[in-house]
Amino acid sequence: MRVMGLDVGSRTVGVAISDALGWTAQGIETVRINEEEGDFRIDRIKELAEEYEVDTIIVGLPKNMNNTIGPRGEASKAYGELIQTELSIPVKYWDERLSTMAAERVLLEADVSRKKRKKVIDKMAAVMILQGYLDSQK
Repeated sequence: MRVMGLDVGSRTVGVAISDALGWTAQGIETVRINEEEGDFRIDRIKELAEEYEVDTIIVGLPKNMNNTIGPRGEASKAYGELIQTELSIPVKYWDERLSTMAAERVLLEADVSRKKRKKVIDKMAAVMILQGYLDSQK
């Protein structure tokens, strides 16, 4: 079975999947959502979970630097709870502080254009969240 990692934003959800052994994370998709209108695309997350035979989902939890949880963190927790209810797959949360900044740095170092970075940043952040979780399990 595999593990899915999610980087939840207000307009997109970056999705990453582990390999079958749970060693590495690969970005697979950025799902467009509309938080304001309540369109969370749980249907697409479910399709991906079934396709990749996911047994655990890791949702990035953006904590503040003082370890408190702000509005974005609360929104991520609500998304995780919705997924767990709809998909009946265990959801765990992973501290994702600075994951988007780290992803941006990796893409800058790879000399990826601004236009291309915008398309893949959420997927890359999901990879970093999931890889952090996978590394902690070893």
